[in-house]
Amino acid sequence: MVLRGLTVRVPPASVVCLVGPNGAGKSTVLKVASGLLRPRSGRILVDGVDVTGQTPQQMLRSGLAHVLQGHSVFREMTVAENVLLGAYSVRDRSVVAERVAAVQKLFPVVAERWDALAGLLSGGQQKQVEFARSLMVSPKVVLLDEPSMGLDPKTTSIVFEQVVRMRDAGVAVLIVEQNARRALETADIGCVLDLGRVHLSGPAPELLADRRLGEIYLGGRPVTTVPEER
Repeated sequence: MVLRGLTVRVPPASVVCLVGPNGAGKSTVLKVASGLLRPRSGRILVDGVDVTGQTPQQMLRSGLAHVLQGHSVFREMTVAENVLLGAYSVRDRSVVAERVAAVQKLFPVVAERWDALAGLLSGGQQKQVEFARSLMVSPKVVLLDEPSMGLDPKTTSIVFEQVVRMRDAGVAVLIVEQNARRALETADIGCVLDLGRVHLSGPAPELLADRRLGEIYLGGRPVTTVPEER
């Protein structure tokens, strides 16, 4: 048993981040939500509709897109081919063209490197291609698992900027991150997981200022220093 009585809500057009120590169950939450793992109990609701037990393919059609940990581009294919794979189930070519235009506007590097091999792109650029591909199905929620993994600080900042752009475009984002400070600076709502349960949740800026975050996540060290009011 990994998750125990856990509840996470992701409002429309918001970024909700899950942080916590290794083994807290963060990635498991995303796998359950996207249908990669079947929960023993509990429910998964999308716009109030119970989608519990659906396959990953059905979850995708229900509005949940999952960007996995690490890099998942097809390196030997072009950026265009990678992005268009996200629309394989969309039969209306005019709809596909509209979504291509939208993701190219949202992620300029996708438009700039459209005909380039995805394997020639930097790690941060590949991550943006993955984001663009996930949006081709017009999801209600995008699940992001450790999008900053293996990236340098500058590239990490670019990736988080793109997360904000997705939210500003009206997409809800549920993100799992080890970089607690950076994730909470980006998110609207934060949830601190430990041993399969949510121990703290609330507006992200308030969590950054909560000393209990350091106790759970870093064994007593505060995640950030906030001056006391006088």
